[in-house]
Amino acid sequence: MEGCARMATIKDIAHLAKVSSATVSRVLNHDSSMSVGTETKERIFNAAHQLNYKKTGSRATKKTTKKTLAIIEWYTEQQELNDRYYFSLRESIEKKAQELGYRITRLFHTDPLERAAACDGILALGKFSTPQIQELGQLSDHIIFVDCDTLFAGYSCVVPDFENGVTTVLAQFEKAGLKKIGMLAGEEHTSDQEESLLDPRFLAFKKLLTTQKKYNSRYVYVGDFTMDAGYQMMQQALADLKNDLPEAFFMANDSLAVGALRALQEKNIKVPEDISVISFNDSSLAGFVYPKLSSVHVPTKQMGITAVKLLTAQLSSSNFENVPKKITCGVRLVVRDSSQN
Repeated sequence: MEGCARMATIKDIAHLAKVSSATVSRVLNHDSSMSVGTETKERIFNAAHQLNYKKTGSRATKKTTKKTLAIIEWYTEQQELNDRYYFSLRESIEKKAQELGYRITRLFHTDPLERAAACDGILALGKFSTPQIQELGQLSDHIIFVDCDTLFAGYSCVVPDFENGVTTVLAQFEKAGLKKIGMLAGEEHTSDQEESLLDPRFLAFKKLLTTQKKYNSRYVYVGDFTMDAGYQMMQQALADLKNDLPEAFFMANDSLAVGALRALQEKNIKVPEDISVISFNDSSLAGFVYPKLSSVHVPTKQMGITAVKLLTAQLSSSNFENVPKKITCGVRLVVRDSSQN
């Protein structure tokens, strides 16, 4: 008498797919708290189909839990408190994520990143080196980088439109008839100190003015993105250039501009009558200094919302295909009192 054919088990699938039984069980039960690569999932489902696997137990219930989102920041907590730009980005991400019902795990680059791997998706906020990008990418199939162009590495990202922002600033100076343009640019390093980051605002500034035959390297100073650095760089510019000062300065962020204004005011140099100043980011600082800063507004709120929506679309897709996308958010110049019209 022939025996009945043995039914395939999870262990059989695990052996054929070359993964653990626990991984097979969680994938077949659509456990959203586990991050498994697309290829691995396909291998498991193909093995189940090949073995004609059928679930046992007619009363299996699907567990519904809140999805979890990890926010990984390149800054320390103290650095973020001193930087309104990244504070605003993170705040907008958290607000939108909470509206959509996510549980949030907030991590800094110094924290153990294994906690992020247990989340459904990751938003990485800030500037990361190539090794860091690859390390973060291994944590989850669902990861979006914010304020870091990672398209070259195969990861989706949301970034501001630096080049058009700088183009608008230079056009405003040209409209006012200003020819000699200087810049206080920022310099940063990734948190692992592997890469020195070229300021995309400076690269655009140099490219555009070089094309117009107006670029003068003597008018460019580079330092940290802080008020103190802005103050010191402007002091240095005043000492170096004396009577050959630019008619206008473009500042890479509002903090640099605030420090520079103080140095100019100490020397009784009037803004904008003697020197026009336009900065970048349009943080809350821009409206609280004298004179109020003209500044390129970066839509940090919209960038955060866009990143959360992009991640949500990935997590909601039943046939998610990891095709990286780069979303560039437009910027606009807000003219106030520090620049000539």
